[in-house]
Amino acid sequence: MELATDKQSLVQRLAASGGDLWGGLAAMLVALPSAIAFGVATLAALGPAFTSQGALAGLLGAIAIGLVASAVGGAPRLISAPCAPAAAVLSALAVTLIAQGLSGASVVTMLLLTTLLAGALQLLFGVVGLGRLIKYMPYPVVSGYLSGVGLIILQSQLAKLLGTPSGTGWLDAVLTPALWNWQALVIATCTGAAMLLAPRLTQRVPSVILALLAGVLAYFALAQFDPALLTLAGNPLVVGQLPGDASDLGAAWQQNWLALGALDASQVRMVVVPALTLAILLSIDTLKTCIVLDAMTRSRHDSNRTLIGQGLGNLVAGAMGGMAGAGTMGATLVNLSGGARTRASGVAEGALALLAFWLLASLLAWVPIAALAAILAVIGLRMLDRDSLHYLRSRQTMLDFAVILAVVVVALTLGLIAASGAGIVLAIMLFLREQVGGRVVARRSRGSRNFSKRVRTQAEVQLLERVGEQTVVLELQGSLFFGTTDQLYRELEPELARVRYLLLDMRRVQSVDVTAAHMLQQVDQRLNERGARLLFSHLPARVPSGRDMQRYFHDLGLTRTGEHGRLFDEMDDALEWIEDQWIGEAQLPLAHEKPLELREMDLFAQRKQETLDDLEACMDRRSYRAGERIFARDDHTDEIFLIRRGLVRIVLPLGEGRGHHLATFGRGSFFGEMAFLDRQPRSADAIADSDCELFVLSRQRFEALTDQHKRLGLTLMESLARLLAGRLRHADAELNALESG
Repeated sequence: MELATDKQSLVQRLAASGGDLWGGLAAMLVALPSAIAFGVATLAALGPAFTSQGALAGLLGAIAIGLVASAVGGAPRLISAPCAPAAAVLSALAVTLIAQGLSGASVVTMLLLTTLLAGALQLLFGVVGLGRLIKYMPYPVVSGYLSGVGLIILQSQLAKLLGTPSGTGWLDAVLTPALWNWQALVIATCTGAAMLLAPRLTQRVPSVILALLAGVLAYFALAQFDPALLTLAGNPLVVGQLPGDASDLGAAWQQNWLALGALDASQVRMVVVPALTLAILLSIDTLKTCIVLDAMTRSRHDSNRTLIGQGLGNLVAGAMGGMAGAGTMGATLVNLSGGARTRASGVAEGALALLAFWLLASLLAWVPIAALAAILAVIGLRMLDRDSLHYLRSRQTMLDFAVILAVVVVALTLGLIAASGAGIVLAIMLFLREQVGGRVVARRSRGSRNFSKRVRTQAEVQLLERVGEQTVVLELQGSLFFGTTDQLYRELEPELARVRYLLLDMRRVQSVDVTAAHMLQQVDQRLNERGARLLFSHLPARVPSGRDMQRYFHDLGLTRTGEHGRLFDEMDDALEWIEDQWIGEAQLPLAHEKPLELREMDLFAQRKQETLDDLEACMDRRSYRAGERIFARDDHTDEIFLIRRGLVRIVLPLGEGRGHHLATFGRGSFFGEMAFLDRQPRSADAIADSDCELFVLSRQRFEALTDQHKRLGLTLMESLARLLAGRLRHADAELNALESG
């Protein structure tokens, strides 16, 4: 049995290894041409002399990020390589630095520094746990970013597609047909057509591979009519010779590190914002790919570990002179369809990219630049979020489309660095729109219709209905901050001059900032000036942000220590306290006074004394200490209890020591009537809330009594039914008040 199990495990491991290898190979065939294209696009502004260096940077980036990010990261099957957002940010930075008069070599050094800083920031994001936050950037902002990047990629490739001389702007290239190179146009057209048509013809071979092959074949077909194209040196239509041995790479790395060491603080400050932009964009691009991968594989990635892997990969890429990158959607999906199961597939992709570099460096020199430009142009087109145009159909989503359009416009006019700032501002605006647009008052009620669960006597109910208009209860919700403070104050202001008690229930509140807290302090002061009270109930000890709200309110003076009646655990506790204040002021008898006799209870009002004496003879007198259980749920007892003195709390057990408070009965009330009437097991627990004295009447004794006093039994049942009907009417009124509130 064990041998069979071991064989089965070995077969599964071999199958997984084979799937990882084939998936990694397919992913490498997709990622490598794109990496070369992105590398060339990044250094395009520096001139043809840097074309081969750009291609090498893309290759080294694919190798370094593929190996390191896959080995360390937290998303199995994810393929990381140089990508469009990295090319857009770095090429925009290169253009800016060239415009400031820096040499090409200095620009390359600054781009490497930007890659290193971006990798370090991504590593920091993962270490401090920002992975879960970055992926929550609003969709309109992300859509605008991606569309802006796509348009920038398109714009940057137009001159190469048309084969215009180096340094020609995209607008001049489009408007000056005399500068176009017909050979570059033919190569670009063949490549682009293959890129677009390949998915319709076959799903087995990635479209990038077929497109690149079509471009190379078109180039060599043209070379049959123009022998000059077969010359590598000085040929502007191809990538050109790449460094092919370790000594060349070692010398290049040494030169890069010497140049990095020579940078001063002012030069470092120049790339801090671009590096932050690059780190955020690459993190978003990676985590978005991870979310799609999770949905397809029913797995769950580790966001923070993924960012740590990406950061280390970009650090190694920058140290090797390579280009920054991220988790890429296309190569990842190809890897998955190739049978990949673990992160070993990503490592295989990086290792195979390294092998391809050593073995095929001489062949890569003949890759046509126009073919790479066509591949990037199609990728840029596919990045455009055309579905966002649907947002124009509805007024409710037009603002979201405006956000997308604003990010795109800023990206095209001012660059992605400025677009990142605009995106953050617009994200804040979107959040404020949602928060300010929502109601902060979930429900409003008054004490004349919203009572506590304490069952009161008829006289007490009549008093509370009369004075209850001076008690206002507001159930708040959402975030109380500077954007909703004015709305909340407008809800409170009409009550400040007339209420005696203002109760704010905070159970649904997510956060409270200093502005809202200051407004509540002002409300408290206005109420105190006229002897009124501001009360709080259900103030959460912790809100989602982690803030201790009870300590926060205490520090602000809103719930002063030692002052009773400021903060209550439950809204019902606050309502009961308010009712006790009104009853105490009216000098109605409270639960702590002397025990009642039968004739003093509403249930037996206007009954003959001899009848009451016979009834009392059938009853037991019992006393309970505060906290003592009177009966428990599922107890098989049929007694009805009449409270002579004290309070009794009825609680529905919920398990694990928790319970739901159903009602509180006081002096003169009764409880336990359900089991008394239907003789079914108890449906809840009855617990003495204070020291209690009770009359107890069992159903058996009651029936024996009614045999002798039939009229007494009838009148008792009528009185019991009348009081129960009153409770039901009272409950209906409360439900109606809640519904209308």
